[in-house]
This record gives sequence, C-alpha cells and structure tokens, in this order.
Amino acid sequence: MEAIQVGFLSLLPPIIAISLALITKEVISSLMIGILSGTLIYSLNTGLNPIVGTVDTTFKLMASKIDMNILLFLALLGALVAVVTMAGGSRAYGQWASSKLKSKRSALLATSALGALIFIDDYFNCLTVGTVMKPVTDKYNISRAKLAYIIDATAAPICIIAPISSWAAAIGSNLRVTNAFDSDLAAFVSTIPYNLYAILSIVMVVALSVSNLDFGPMEKAELKAQKGDLGAIDADIQQNTKISDKGRVYDMLIPICALIVFSILAMLYNGGFWGNDPAIAGNIAAAFGNCVAAEALVLGGFAALLVAFVLFVPRKVVSFREFMDGITEGAKSMIPADIILILAWTISGVCRDLLSTGDYVKGIVENSSMPAALIPALIFAIAAFLSFAMGTAWGTFGILIPIVVPVCTAIAPELMVVSLSATLAGSVFGDHCSPISDTTILSSTGASVDHIEHVSTQMPYALTVAVCCFFGYLVAGFTQANVWLTVGFSVILLMVALVVLHKLSLKKITAQA
Repeated sequence: MEAIQVGFLSLLPPIIAISLALITKEVISSLMIGILSGTLIYSLNTGLNPIVGTVDTTFKLMASKIDMNILLFLALLGALVAVVTMAGGSRAYGQWASSKLKSKRSALLATSALGALIFIDDYFNCLTVGTVMKPVTDKYNISRAKLAYIIDATAAPICIIAPISSWAAAIGSNLRVTNAFDSDLAAFVSTIPYNLYAILSIVMVVALSVSNLDFGPMEKAELKAQKGDLGAIDADIQQNTKISDKGRVYDMLIPICALIVFSILAMLYNGGFWGNDPAIAGNIAAAFGNCVAAEALVLGGFAALLVAFVLFVPRKVVSFREFMDGITEGAKSMIPADIILILAWTISGVCRDLLSTGDYVKGIVENSSMPAALIPALIFAIAAFLSFAMGTAWGTFGILIPIVVPVCTAIAPELMVVSLSATLAGSVFGDHCSPISDTTILSSTGASVDHIEHVSTQMPYALTVAVCCFFGYLVAGFTQANVWLTVGFSVILLMVALVVLHKLSLKKITAQA
C-alpha cells in the first residue's frame, strides 16, 4: 500500500474519530468509523472497490501496525496485578501506605513523585504508577480521573525532558539526520529549558496536588469522589475476586520492584550494554538509547510474574490453581485496552502511511511566510494540532524537525533551539491528551477509569497548559529566546489561569446546585 496525497481529506479520519468519541462517549466504534472513513478515501482515490477494498485495506493495515510486544506486556501486567490483588498484597499495601501518607495532598504528591521517577519509558510509567498508587488514592477518595491525569501528565512530559529515556534516543536520531548539531545529546539537553509544555505540565500537577484548584469536569469528578463514587471500572473485578487474608505489604512491593528492576536490566541487555559494540557496551545512556523498550518490558513483566509465583504459591498465600486462574483473569481484563490500542495504531497508520497527513501539514508550513518572532509559537501550534490529530509525538517531531531546522537556519538562527523545543512541546501535547494516543489509553488503563472520562476530564487542563505555552513562545520570539522571561512569564500566566478558572468553575457548580 503506497501513500497518496489527498490534501485536506487526510485530516478527516482523526477529526471524525475524535469528534465521535467526545460526542458519543464510546471510543471503539468512533475509532473504527474514523479508520473506515480513511480507508474509504484511500480506496476511492486508488481505484479499489469502495466496499471490499475499504475493508481489506483496513485489516491489512491493522495487521501491519499491531505491536505484539506491547500487547504481551499488557497481558503480563494485567496478570501480575490480578495475582497480587488475589494474594492480598494490594490491600495490605494500601493499608500500610495510608498509615504513612496522612492526607489527600500527600497521596497526590507521592503519585506525582513516582511518576517523575519512572522516566525511562512512558508506557512503563503509565501502567506501573497506576498499579502502585490506586490503593492509596482510593483510600483518600481521589477520583480515578484525577489519578489518570497525574499518570498521563508525568509520563510523556517527563520522558521528553529526561536525557536517559527512549524518547531522548528518538529525538536524538531525528536531530542527527539534520546535520545541524555536533552532538545529538547536547542538542537535546539544550531544548529542555524551553520545553514549556513539559515544564508547565509538571508545575500544574504539583499545583493541583498541593491546592484545591481543580476546575471543569475534573472538579465534578472530584466532588463525586468525595461522596464515594471514584469512577473506577475495576470495582466489579475486585468484588468478584477472592482475596487472601495472608497478604503482606511485601507481597505488593516485591513483584513491583521486580518488574522495575528486571525491565531496566532487560532494557540494558536489549540495548547492548553487555554486547560487543564498543560504542554501546558499558555505556548506560547509549544502551538505553539503543534499546527496544517494548521488547524489554515483556521480559520484565514475565520475570516479575515468576517472582510473584515463587513468592505466593510455596507460602500457600494462593494455590497453584488460583494463581493460574488469576493470570487468565488478569490478561482478560486488558482486552478493552488492547482493542483501543490496536485501533489507535491503525488510525495513526491511516494518517501517516495511506493519506500522508504529515506531508500535507508539512506543505502548509513550508509555504507559509511567517515573521521570525512568531516562528516558535506557530511551530508549537502546528505541532500540537498534528500530534493531536495523529495521536503520536514521535511521528510529529519526526515530520517537523527536518522542516524547522532549515527554516530557522535561513530566517532566525537565534531561535533554532527554542523552535526545536516548541516542536517537541507541541508534539508531546497530542501524545498527552489525544483520545487516540497510546499513552492516553494506557493512562486510563493504569488508573482503571473509563477512557473517555479520562480524556474529557484532562482535556481542559491540557488545553490550559497549551494556551500558556503558546503565549510563552510568543515571549520567546520577541525576546530573542530569553529563557528566564519565557519560562517565568509562562509559569505566572499558568498560575493566574488556574486561580481564575477554578473560581469560575466553582461559581458555575454553585449556581447549578
């Protein structure tokens, strides 16, 4: 299947899918309709049968886009969560952590800190933080929507400013092909202070954790949570699971620590840390950059499950039969997330591989004549739109970085670094909040909350940060990329926006009561 150029029509599939998902609150059918609309456009423009060709193209593309490693890791993680729950480890951990974390504020800050600490890979972050922190946030009646937001906002936004991560490697490889920098790592590090979306997302998470400044749908979710309605979708699973009364805190901590340790070791092994390549062997940063994170996570998940077996079965915390049944039930609990992920990968493939959405947006950028001072802000807006539409940050900066470098070289060399930062910031916006982004899907999965509720509650937060970023990049453009003025203005604007939006939301809720 060769890509074709269809102009504005290339934007229709994601627009249709996202619009239907937000209107109907049902993501699977919305994604499927979006995919079929894209393959129909492709079939009509390539002479294929509009019915058979559309369906055939859809499933051929779907088969080519499935990442079995991620699906296997989800199944293994679901199994691990199920057996830990059956062993009573989650309950014991929740009781212990609640005795140490004395307030809702400390629970939120602990969740945020854990999200920031797991910066190696965003997939790993999303699922691990949710697994560990659900018992704690449930204890203090924190909505699952709020938990999902914190997970999501400390996944991709953290990874994109962490020099040792799968993201740093991807960005470095894209910077390398431009031949504009002597060192990929140095170029990446130089973009960190100007990556406003990542910085402001972290600031917002901390601000919302230490204060009561929620607004919009999230505030409504939090008010419902205070009355006991957490918005959890795993309640039935937990109620139908026989939980052992022999579980201890270490029955939760040891398997999760095993997951983390073995996943990191697998990443190093996978990346060639113990290999024969002199450029990588013995170099931790290079090995992380060279690893295939999804493959390593499968090894880590399997090893953690083996550790859980050795920990639970010999002690008769659960029987052999119960352990094996737990694996089955846990894997089954991940099927909805698997379906959504497969559909999200497919619609991304429709945009990139069939309809050339990226090339269409690239042409708009190349043909525009923008004043130099506006370049960072406009690049941020374009990257944010493209990333939101395609649901991928990596695909977005892969398209835009080769455009941004020559544009800035010719028009405004002094804005090169801040413009690249704007590209990365806009890219991570879509990865953070698009309904068809894999990390958005995994965050709702990790928090066990309805996917559309996660999207609708966090969207106002993400848009607030994005608007502040846009104005921050305007300041950067007009101040020759003064980092202190750029970041300082953006942070102050965000805090003012939080206070104002909270008051307006509270006033609206009071009026409706």
